[in-house]
Amino acid sequence: MDAINPKSGLKPETDRAPQSVDAPKPEQPQRLDRPAYRNLMLLTCCQAVGQSCNTMMFAATGLSVITFYHRPDLANLPVTMQHIGVMLWVFPAALLMQRVGRSIGFRVGSLFGMAGAIVMCFGLFTGNFLAMCGGGLILGYAVACLQMYRFAAAELVPMHYRAKAISWVTAGGVAAAVIGPSLVRVTHDLVMPLYLATYAAILGLHIVVFTIMSFIKFPAVATSASPAVEAEVLAPPRPLWEIASQPRFIASAVAGMLAFGTMSFIMSASPLAIVGCGFPHAEAHWVIFVHVLGMFVPSFFTGNLINRFGTTTVMAWGAALMLAGVAVALSGMTEWNFRIALTLNGIGWNFLFVGATTLVTTCYRPNERGKSQALNDFLVFGTTATSSFMAGFLQDRWGWYPLNWFSVLLILAAAAAVIWLRFQRPTPSPAH
Repeated sequence: MDAINPKSGLKPETDRAPQSVDAPKPEQPQRLDRPAYRNLMLLTCCQAVGQSCNTMMFAATGLSVITFYHRPDLANLPVTMQHIGVMLWVFPAALLMQRVGRSIGFRVGSLFGMAGAIVMCFGLFTGNFLAMCGGGLILGYAVACLQMYRFAAAELVPMHYRAKAISWVTAGGVAAAVIGPSLVRVTHDLVMPLYLATYAAILGLHIVVFTIMSFIKFPAVATSASPAVEAEVLAPPRPLWEIASQPRFIASAVAGMLAFGTMSFIMSASPLAIVGCGFPHAEAHWVIFVHVLGMFVPSFFTGNLINRFGTTTVMAWGAALMLAGVAVALSGMTEWNFRIALTLNGIGWNFLFVGATTLVTTCYRPNERGKSQALNDFLVFGTTATSSFMAGFLQDRWGWYPLNWFSVLLILAAAAAVIWLRFQRPTPSPAH
């Protein structure tokens, strides 16, 4: 079990009056102490390095597969298998962490990442397509753990810092947007076959994450100095359906699903649309780069916006920005239409996703976190896998404009979930 940091000085949430996370938070004079700040920064570093592995996987897989497997339509199947792996592994990974703690659970995820990278190297070296698909499936466990970093960040800080902590860890994606593509460019032709050194670099990055994770002190779930919190911990966990039927959980899960699904839908289709318009491949790479920056750069201030204006308000802004991005995409098909549309799409995703994650962390007790977080991520990343798989097919059959009109429906559904939550009566959050 992970050790509690005796210097953290985090006041249990149940010692405060219940407060709805949907309303703006008053300014909190307290600052994070040094151990809590150190833990959060180390977790952000893990996010940056781990997300770099994911970025490299997307950048290298299709190009590496077509060097030996002459079915371009299946070249990205190992990436699809990684998405499926996230769906399959998210419940076992979350329940393992509930049982043995975040530290051990995350390091097990890094071990899976190392194993998956080794299998990918073997598959590429021997020209074995099935082995590469198997490597993608194994890497799905590591990605499932990576996506739980944001929940772990919320557990390292007091209640009023949760939105900031989630936002800071998400901001690790900014570094990943630079580290991942840079490593692919440097390593893709170091040794033959092409991209073998890239997968070896992914192995090395998972070793780095494993090492950093050993220095982070995560709080133990079942220990607390507060009798009120102890009562919550010792209380029998509620059935999953009861947790999932809360309006706050429903709204946050729906918003997270549609935000991530719509973002992945448009992002996956945009390179095909850009090249289809006659622009060079370099333009597609540039558009994806500014899109990724739009996704993660706002994380430096999203938490502050949530604390000042309220969670649902920031989520509503996110939906509005995504709609603005679609409007730009529908207004023309020049380079700047694509660049501005994808940038707005990324910023809107950030506001919706960080807000939805903040809401989810208020829906469960400590002894319910494993299955609650797993259900949320199963829904979110199941939607992502489906949308990324369908994007190329619909872009080919429908075209860019109809695809964006369909995205409007998804965004409006996310906005409806946020508006519905604003009209619900605020309820006290379960103790954490």
